[in-house]
Amino acid sequence: MDNRKTIDTAAMGLMVLVCLVWALQQIGLKATAEFASPVLQVGLRSGVAAVLVFLLVIFKRQSIELIGKTAVLGIVAGVLFAVEFIFVGEALKHTSASHVVVFLYTAPIFAALGLHWKLPSERLALVQWCGIAVAAMGIGYAFLAPAGSTRDAVDLESMLLGDGMALLGGVAWGMTTVVIRTTRLSSIPPAHVLFYQLAVAFIALTGFAALKGEMSMALSQALILNLAFQAIIVSLLSFLAWFWLLRKYRASQLGVFSFLTPLFGVLLGVTILGEPVSIGFLTGAVGVLFGIVVVSAYPWLSQLLARSLVNRNHVCAPFENS
Repeated sequence: MDNRKTIDTAAMGLMVLVCLVWALQQIGLKATAEFASPVLQVGLRSGVAAVLVFLLVIFKRQSIELIGKTAVLGIVAGVLFAVEFIFVGEALKHTSASHVVVFLYTAPIFAALGLHWKLPSERLALVQWCGIAVAAMGIGYAFLAPAGSTRDAVDLESMLLGDGMALLGGVAWGMTTVVIRTTRLSSIPPAHVLFYQLAVAFIALTGFAALKGEMSMALSQALILNLAFQAIIVSLLSFLAWFWLLRKYRASQLGVFSFLTPLFGVLLGVTILGEPVSIGFLTGAVGVLFGIVVVSAYPWLSQLLARSLVNRNHVCAPFENS
């Protein structure tokens, strides 16, 4: 039996805040890329956050399984998590933060496709397939629309490469969700899953930065503040808040709010970084956001419809029997 509550005002407010934080992470990485590569920054923030999560687990008098099947699954989830941010870090070198956040947050679409294949209870309805089709057309249009721009061909090629990497990051994130939802990782404390992801990401991302010769850092106030924000607010507090929400409230209702992150990302990219956004990209982004909302909101809306029909039948029954 599902004991999760219907989303309330407090949960809505917290979800809006979490989505804003997730949008800011790409903005912060892009803004401080001149001081340290985004991949190195994510690696370092993951290491700091992993230590903080481990201390939190000890404080709760729990123990994380470091050897065994659960640990292996945790490493798999961590590798996918690291791959996601390798693509994000490389994408930020080639395209704008607003583009990255829109393409990265196609993850719910890929998660829905993976869960449809793995779990009978997660089969997609026709309406959701239509939402995926709209999102796919939006992605295609966002990629093709820049072809009519007056930008230099080299810049355009670089932007499209970055957009493609961000989209692959969304695929990796979606597959991370599938692994967590369809294995024993779904039954262990969320902090343990988060530790696996952060610890593996620290090793993989700093190793990737070292292989690419991107270990240099130019310490500055902006970089230090961003690393602190990324480690404490993004990697620790926002993810723990998200896991807490998933345990208390229905995922289908929380998922509807996922469209806010790319929306915030575009707005923050324009206002903070002064990034240009073409009409073509915005048109495609609207299609992507619409598809995400349809796929995420359908279970919630179908439940509301079924409940309203039941209530109407209860009201009508006495009159029909009289």
